[in-house]
Amino acid sequence: MQVHLIDGTYELFRHHFGVPSHVTDAGQEVAATRGVVGSMLTMLEDGATHLAVATDHVIPSFRNDLWAGYKDGSGTDEELLSQFTLLEDVLRAIGVPVFAMVEFEADDALGAAARIAAADDRVERVLICTPDKDLGQCVGGKIFQFDRRKEQLIDVEGVIEKFGVGPESIPDYLGLVGDSADGFPGLPGWGHKSAGAVLARYVHLEEVPRDSHDWDVEVRGASKLAMTLHHQMADALLFREIATLAYEAPTVASVDELEWHGPTAELAELAASIDAPNLAARAERLAAARS
Repeated sequence: MQVHLIDGTYELFRHHFGVPSHVTDAGQEVAATRGVVGSMLTMLEDGATHLAVATDHVIPSFRNDLWAGYKDGSGTDEELLSQFTLLEDVLRAIGVPVFAMVEFEADDALGAAARIAAADDRVERVLICTPDKDLGQCVGGKIFQFDRRKEQLIDVEGVIEKFGVGPESIPDYLGLVGDSADGFPGLPGWGHKSAGAVLARYVHLEEVPRDSHDWDVEVRGASKLAMTLHHQMADALLFREIATLAYEAPTVASVDELEWHGPTAELAELAASIDAPNLAARAERLAAARS
């Protein structure tokens, strides 16, 4: 059994900026929703059997209480924001489970569900379908990251090749370099090369020697970097906490809940409301072929 866990927020953004606008007679922009739902049906037509989509039902999360500058959705296109609930409704109607996050984030749900799926002996492989660097921390064992746009499968070696550190160090890495997309800055002077080199050797922030003379890895500007880390360790640990996935996010109790059994009775009406009756026809054909 293979499980697909899809980052619905990323997919919605990607389609919103990648496909032509489509506004219904009711004045609702639906192009991204149509694109994402069609993409999920294509996955099912290509053989996916167990899948779920995680979304950020609301943009702010518990992380906004940790750092004032954390992303809150301000400035996001209203035509995009208006499609989150619509997407969730249509996905459920085609029979795909949706993890609509409120207190947590879609990334947390992906990580939590991946652990549950990987713990099942029937599952051979779990694909977390997103390019988001945060999810690199989940990779290992049965769990892989999959960039659907690039058709790139990322294993542990792939994480190391990309960041210079293993999955267990990704939160520490982001604690040093920051994440502009999520709105936290990291520490001054620390860049991808320096963070990768130091954490490849010491793995976690607390294990990095306070004095650069005790480092047994060559890093440009080591003295200044060590001093910055020492004086701003509290910030680095806070940023690491922000970057660490919350595996307690609510998802499913069993991988059986992820199996696709076909669309619901509501799909025809919802598909018509977004000017995409073909989505209902595709789902019905696929369900009939699998029965």
